[in-house]
Amino acid sequence: MLLDERALSKLKWRSRRGMLENDLFVERFFARYESCLTKDDEAGMYALMDLSDNDLMDVLLSRKRLDEVEIRDLQSSNGLVTKAQVENVLTMLMNKDI
Repeated sequence: MLLDERALSKLKWRSRRGMLENDLFVERFFARYESCLTKDDEAGMYALMDLSDNDLMDVLLSRKRLDEVEIRDLQSSNGLVTKAQVENVLTMLMNKDI
């Protein structure tokens, strides 16, 4: 199911970062994918946005693997956020083919 306008707006607000480099990844992500984001993508994005700026940057630049950073157990509307949801959004953020 695609995100409605309100959910997308909340996700964008939550995705604002304190580090410019992270913001550039996030802005490009929304420019490319905002019209097709799903509830699963939303859950994965919230999990990534829960990371510290430094951990997020390390993951985005492949200096750390996703399993090397602590991702809290987050609840989404569909239950717990899965590793697959987080990995899918990370791939989109890194602009790799999904």
